[in-house]
Amino acid sequence: MRFSFLLALLGPVPGIAVRLDLFHVPLVLETTLFGVAILGAAFLLSWAAEVAQLDISQTLAIAVLALIAVLPEYAVDLFLAFRAGQGDEEKRHLAVANMTGANRLLIGIGWAVVVLIFFAQAKKRGRRPAALQLRPEQRTDVGFLLVATLWAFTIPFRGEIGLLDLAILGGLFVAYIFRAAREEVEEPELIGAAAAIGALPAAARRTLTVALFLYSAAAILFVAEHFADGLIQIGESFGISTFLLIQWVAPLASEAPEMIIAILFTIRLKAQAGMGTLISSKVNQWTLLIGTLGLVYSLGAGQIDALHFDFEQKEEVFLTAAQSLFAVAVIANLSITRNEALMMMALFFGQFLLPYSPVRIGFGITYIVLAVGIFATKREVRAGLVDAFRHVFEPISRPRRRTKGRAGP
Repeated sequence: MRFSFLLALLGPVPGIAVRLDLFHVPLVLETTLFGVAILGAAFLLSWAAEVAQLDISQTLAIAVLALIAVLPEYAVDLFLAFRAGQGDEEKRHLAVANMTGANRLLIGIGWAVVVLIFFAQAKKRGRRPAALQLRPEQRTDVGFLLVATLWAFTIPFRGEIGLLDLAILGGLFVAYIFRAAREEVEEPELIGAAAAIGALPAAARRTLTVALFLYSAAAILFVAEHFADGLIQIGESFGISTFLLIQWVAPLASEAPEMIIAILFTIRLKAQAGMGTLISSKVNQWTLLIGTLGLVYSLGAGQIDALHFDFEQKEEVFLTAAQSLFAVAVIANLSITRNEALMMMALFFGQFLLPYSPVRIGFGITYIVLAVGIFATKREVRAGLVDAFRHVFEPISRPRRRTKGRAGP
């Protein structure tokens, strides 16, 4: 444990040193060091989030983890929006490309991979589960994701992201975090580095947990944009389009922490926590990230304004909202099957490999038809959806603590 903890703790240091211009290396090595920094921070985040569940609800711990883990995505996308507000028209196009690419990548690759790893791990242990069952508390995520998705469908029709979206989606995010903070507190079963940290006296444990969160967040914010830039520069040397790189390569880099965390949880037989991390990441990207784009664009412009779309950008947002609706339909009954995961991945690669206007619209319609089909044919999905929607607006009760045995170091 000590070696792995030390390795993760030192992982960000070379990348930070390069970022501070303390020494210079070739582009490929520089980008690799930035990637290692993000990887080390991701390990630290996963341990800190597990330990944090000793003091706050698992839902809130995962929500905080997800928020910190997607900081690279915020850093890249908000930078593009700010530059667009300053008059750089290319950045306006790329800001939408980055946001939509990140959201679709999260579901099409992230969710699907975690589910498939879960089934592979189960098979190794001689188990044959019908589905990956989510925690009952994740009806909170389903409900807020549903409301945010319904609002997102208005964006392509309005053709802009502005301060109205900040009020609605930002308000949803605040309500989501507030409700997550009131969920039941349950002591987790910790293993490895997390168990060693959890065994510390309360004051030392809490101090170290906060320090790990802050250190990891700072490392990610410090190197993420340059990691994405490095990948773009490397890709451009092979003649790949800037739009393609910003929509898919940069989000792949910026989404790395949360995907790594989710995969680590799943490999360590905590698939519920792994999937919960990615679902929570989707909620905060689909609320706070979109909501703040208009604000940052206005700050760049020096006046109240909105990030306006052209027809292609409207298609991208429509397709992303349609995929989100399909994802809500899949998890409304708090479970995901292997076939559903494979369908998520197949649909993602289909529209990824065929980036044309009729294809985008066609896949968007396909997502909606599939979602409606699930709603219409599965009673448990309809019941789960109603329950999740109700859970968004029902009064919040005081949190309770449920104790479980805690593993030693």
